[in-house]
Amino acid sequence: MKKYRVSKIKNNSNIISDAYWKEAVILNEFSYPWQHKISNQTRFRALYDDTYLYLRYDVEDDMVQIYTETGKKNDVVHSDRVEIFFRKNNQLEPYYCLEIDPNGLVLDYAASYYRKFDFEWTWPKNHLFVTGTINPKGYRVDVTISLKSMQDLGLLHNNIIEAGIFRADCIELPKDCGGEASIKWISWVNPKSKAPDFHIPSSFGILELIA
Repeated sequence: MKKYRVSKIKNNSNIISDAYWKEAVILNEFSYPWQHKISNQTRFRALYDDTYLYLRYDVEDDMVQIYTETGKKNDVVHSDRVEIFFRKNNQLEPYYCLEIDPNGLVLDYAASYYRKFDFEWTWPKNHLFVTGTINPKGYRVDVTISLKSMQDLGLLHNNIIEAGIFRADCIELPKDCGGEASIKWISWVNPKSKAPDFHIPSSFGILELIA
């Protein structure tokens, strides 16, 4: 499994400045597993302290597209977005998904194998904080997750978190209500599946919290 090392920092709040982010390893090993071309640049960083796990995505996109038809969290599935899935075990029984659009709207849901989704589920209240910012080069998403919520969900074991890190590059928004967006799928780990699918065990890697 691919591994990303998450550095520990000393921090007294759930806000991380750019000075802290300079200490983080930049992960940019993203690709289109189902396209014979180089993907637009995606940079992922992670840090942690005694209380929180911090994630940052910097996405290059010359045409940021956001679907706002209903104003509900399921609008995210038709937009440009970044994603991270956390699994409790390699059987995906269960796993938890966060999909976040450039404005910071979160689609959070629980799931089990294969593709059994519970969209009524939400991440524990006051344990997840997200911001999204559109900029001239694309967009940035910052995510703060309490370590307590990850422990309670069974996602943190001996400083190891098993996670899939993805991006949906929206090429075209739905033409009408009820339609589907045109998406190119980007992933840190190549799942090596014939069709685009991140909801399988082979799409996950490891986040290792380093003391």
